[in-house]
Amino acid sequence: MRRMTNRRSARLLAVLTATAAVATLGVAAAPAFTGSGQDADREPSKKPVAVGHGGAVSSVDADASAAGIKVLKQGGNAVDAAVATAAALGVTEPYSAGVGGGGYFVSYDAASGKIRTLDGRETAPKSADEKLFQEDGKALPFDEVVTSGLSVGTPGTPATWEKALGKWGTKPLGKVLAPAEKLARDGFKVDKTFRRQTADNEERFRKFPDTVDLFMPGGKLPETGSTMRNPDLARTYDTMAREGTGPLYDGAIADDIVETVRKPPVDPDGGEKVRNGDLTREDLKAYKIKKQAPSHTRYRGLDVFGMAPSSSGGTTVGEALNILERGDLGELSKKQLLHRYIEASRVAFADRGRWVGDPAAEDVPTKELLSQRFADSRACLIKDDEVLKSPVAPGDPRDPADCGSGDKAAPTTYEGESTTHLTTADKWGNVVAYTLTIEQTGGSGITVPGRGFLLNNELTDFSFEAADPDVHDPNLPGPGKRPRSSMSPTIVLDDGKPAFALGSPGGATIITTVLQSMINHVDRGMRLDKALNAPRASQRNAAKTEIEPKLYDSGVRPELEKLGHSFTEIEELGAATAVQPLPDGRWLAAAEKERRGGGSAMVVRPSKK
Repeated sequence: MRRMTNRRSARLLAVLTATAAVATLGVAAAPAFTGSGQDADREPSKKPVAVGHGGAVSSVDADASAAGIKVLKQGGNAVDAAVATAAALGVTEPYSAGVGGGGYFVSYDAASGKIRTLDGRETAPKSADEKLFQEDGKALPFDEVVTSGLSVGTPGTPATWEKALGKWGTKPLGKVLAPAEKLARDGFKVDKTFRRQTADNEERFRKFPDTVDLFMPGGKLPETGSTMRNPDLARTYDTMAREGTGPLYDGAIADDIVETVRKPPVDPDGGEKVRNGDLTREDLKAYKIKKQAPSHTRYRGLDVFGMAPSSSGGTTVGEALNILERGDLGELSKKQLLHRYIEASRVAFADRGRWVGDPAAEDVPTKELLSQRFADSRACLIKDDEVLKSPVAPGDPRDPADCGSGDKAAPTTYEGESTTHLTTADKWGNVVAYTLTIEQTGGSGITVPGRGFLLNNELTDFSFEAADPDVHDPNLPGPGKRPRSSMSPTIVLDDGKPAFALGSPGGATIITTVLQSMINHVDRGMRLDKALNAPRASQRNAAKTEIEPKLYDSGVRPELEKLGHSFTEIEELGAATAVQPLPDGRWLAAAEKERRGGGSAMVVRPSKK
């Protein structure tokens, strides 16, 4: 068994000590907010870092983080706070998440020291087969599928909330939903990000009158600073508070979901043609949350736990870490570090494409993908003085051969970037990392009439067709099947205790965001909040690597190009959040400073200046 080196242990301890010292000076402390919505005509303060006692919440939105903090102050635990935060995000971030979507829930139980996970991924209709997105033997155009009933899977988010609270929470669903219900009824302030996302979706939103009525009152884009209310969602939350999630899976709301999918309510005067889906009441009634073992690997003596398939996050992050463990990244130059990180990501994504799908329908070699033996067999492909040519062919984790590659590489399927991630912790030491989504920004674009939420387009995460007809693709559609995901909620333990927890939205770039943030913190010794906010690169077994402007404009880019790397500049990658216990008993909550307009980190009792 690999042990943490004294060098790495000392490095991480020094980082934690420095973080605590900075917080004591008041640099990182952020005021907590006790209410939600527009209490006293003010909004929660939106700060990317907070340090203090009593627990912590970090999300992309201040109202959502405040909802989680409120539940913690009422005696709730990290699980309660996570559901409260997620429900509030369904109000303020409705284009990213909500009861019409799904996600993955990873939690640490302080009493037992165990990591627990819930797979709340959406599922395809029982009628689906491998040709779900094909017509006349050809794949349908993506744009034609995404904004349609055909892309909608059975939502898993409501069932995730109920299951998490029932198993590990301390508060009833109604109590936990209360801040979000109030927020939906009273409204929240529209910010620049919300207005921009609405504008980006305006053309397809206008196909559906109910979506226009909800998000473009009066038929116009919402003005920045205006108040956005959602009384329909408030009523949906009230129904859930009183009756649980039954109405969404086997009741009146389920009927409305099915009718909306099977006959999308388009503008009758718009002349638009939108494909119907085949979701049935039986599909919703049969939906089950999967409680399963987490993915696990060891890295620099730390235990890294994530989400096992149907997500590819845990296996792909884990394999890349195993590949990178062969060298001391802390001793490398910036160019050398980025080169190895990019190449490890490239190789791990090659293996992800070939082997990862829904284990209920596919033979997924999860254990083998996370073995050090397989990682070593793939690491030998990486050279310090040259670049692998993409697409890299996958290896065989069941029978690793040094530098061996086999089948034709599978392309990375498109995954919408408008997911959201939250992290919570409580005074007892419990921790949650929860990533949830409705897929791309605005999901399918279809609002369930009278219910206040958008439906997902999650089924577009399936492969529309196999990359090679002679090689099995584990991510083709199937009856009741969960599409592969890249969501990577991650909790890292040091000697059985939480070291930190993190995650991010961003489609397939989630994996690289989590991976790079971990390397920045563990290997480069960056404070966790700085590790999240450092400039990012994302390689997903493609010819070019995406990099943010600060890297694109830096001196390291031409150095890497001399090695053979090619780059595409992209505005931003991911929008991470994290929490971390400090040596003095306080919690650090960290979020983005700029990406997606900045995130919101809060603690129950902030440190004094």
